[in-house]
Amino acid sequence: KLGDKWGIIDENGCYIINPQYDNVLPFEEGMAAVEIKDKWGFVDYNGKMIINPQYEGIGAFKEGLAVIQVEGKCGFINKKGNIVIEPKFDWVGPFKEGRATVEINGKYGYIDKKGEVIIEPKYDIARFFSGSVAAVRIDGKWGYINKSGRIVVEPQFYEVYPFFNGLTAVNKYGQWGYMNDAGKMIVEPQFDDAWPFKDGLASVKIDGKWGYIDKKGKIVVEPQFDMAWPFSEGLAAIMINRKLGFIDANGKIVINPQFESGRPFTKNGLAAVEYNGYWGYI
Repeated sequence: KLGDKWGIIDENGCYIINPQYDNVLPFEEGMAAVEIKDKWGFVDYNGKMIINPQYEGIGAFKEGLAVIQVEGKCGFINKKGNIVIEPKFDWVGPFKEGRATVEINGKYGYIDKKGEVIIEPKYDIARFFSGSVAAVRIDGKWGYINKSGRIVVEPQFYEVYPFFNGLTAVNKYGQWGYMNDAGKMIVEPQFDDAWPFKDGLASVKIDGKWGYIDKKGKIVVEPQFDMAWPFSEGLAAIMINRKLGFIDANGKIVINPQFESGRPFTKNGLAAVEYNGYWGYI
């Protein structure tokens, strides 16, 4: 963002698209959503407008389809800009595992790519499928269903995360622990807060400080940080005295805390960081 307009740069800092849009979403599946005068459309990597700005709201392409909002209702378009699922839902989430969450009259269920309801809207909240299961909330408690809508983990948790590599973080009785996709607790609830496992480690909060545990629940990086995020590309962002830096898997600080804010490292080896009120990349 430069001034009040957004553009897109490559990993060398060169402009692919000059700042000209009111808002821009990250590229997904070769296209980025852009906003002009309260209307959204899509551009390609060359900045060519592929789908003209015309929608009230929009989401990134996932599994070949993107969420659109028209007159307060949500549906989906394909990459040609054709509406493939009419905007008729109160809210929709992106497709994952061939299913998308939808809201109808205050309840959540799931549709397929034909727009047909395959799991009836009956949940207080429903999240995207991760692998073969999705988290749903019933009467204030979270559990998990399979792709047929059958409950595979009974609603019993205060809060949950999606599964990643067969594990998820769950909150029971105000404490966080970890469960496998068979519904078995592998690390009993004991932490004040927690993030999901990434790269074999998970950040957890104990007595006001954050550290890291392995999949057996053993502390491998002592709780010492004001905040700690999941690992990405071998490094994790941590916060000390309101400054953000990065550590390796041994807990060694490899980039000194100096930034106001930041985002995880990506596959291209770069991380976005905020310094003195401005954003750049390291």
